Amino acid sequence: MPEIPDSHRDLLHATVATFATIGPDGRPQQTVVWFHEDGDTVALSLSASRQKTKNLVARPQCSLLIIDPNSPMRYLELRGDAEITADEDYAFAEQVGLKYSANLRDYDAPGDARLKVRIVLSRVNAVDMRG
Repeated sequence: MPEIPDSHRDLLHATVATFATIGPDGRPQQTVVWFHEDGDTVALSLSASRQKTKNLVARPQCSLLIIDPNSPMRYLELRGDAEITADEDYAFAEQVGLKYSANLRDYDAPGDARLKVRIVLSRVNAVDMRG
């Protein structure tokens, strides 16, 4: 599995990233998301009812783009496949919530389920074009 280089690991603490999935029509769907460092990759806490979650169930291919907020010519792109697991007790959602000082339950509809989506990396692009 590709590794995130030390030169770009600081971006794993960024506030938001752009997450891309493949929609039912075969076209990309992008969403700004919260994320959490998960060992050598990242994971997201997603509601099971969202379109991006449905996209991942149908096609697990995905990409996460993290842009350096201080220098947009420096970024980290993580490509891979989604590994989806239930987060019934909200344990992972609470970890994400700590990073963002938020209770993710507040974003869910009644009866909605929470999932942990870990990106199993197939490619890492660490780019720095600052010169």
